[in-house]
Amino acid sequence: MTSVCQPLVRVQAGDFDLATETRRLTDGRRDVGAIVSFTGLCRNDGGRLEALELEHYPGMAEAEIGRIADEAAQRWPLTGLTVIHRFGRIAPGENIVLVVAASAHRRAAFEAADFLMDYLKSRAPFWKKEHAAGETEAGWVEAKDRDQEDMKRWKR
Repeated sequence: MTSVCQPLVRVQAGDFDLATETRRLTDGRRDVGAIVSFTGLCRNDGGRLEALELEHYPGMAEAEIGRIADEAAQRWPLTGLTVIHRFGRIAPGENIVLVVAASAHRRAAFEAADFLMDYLKSRAPFWKKEHAAGETEAGWVEAKDRDQEDMKRWKR
């Protein structure tokens, strides 16, 4: 399937606004029938987590996320696609990631957003450290087997 959209990918330290990003994909458009968004938040893990710290290589992270966003735009008939991933120190309750997929029909938007989140969770070039409450040393977060399993759904 060929898409008419050019994905927007941003890797940034600052927060994002879902309403602003949604308007960017819909203002003046009459061909959008569905918007699916996913916002990932930092959780406190039952009070244990003080902050999550995400590191990346500038340029490399954007290029790799852009590559997978382009793949999504080729796989599904999207009218728009935005992927924003934050880096730096993020406190519980703050936004980490946003995926907004727009399409004429809901299924394409749902599947594209799901595909992108599975990719971001399993393969995006970010390194995460957890800052536990009351501890001075941060610990690196290991990849989860579940995230790798989820990616298998998208093999062609």
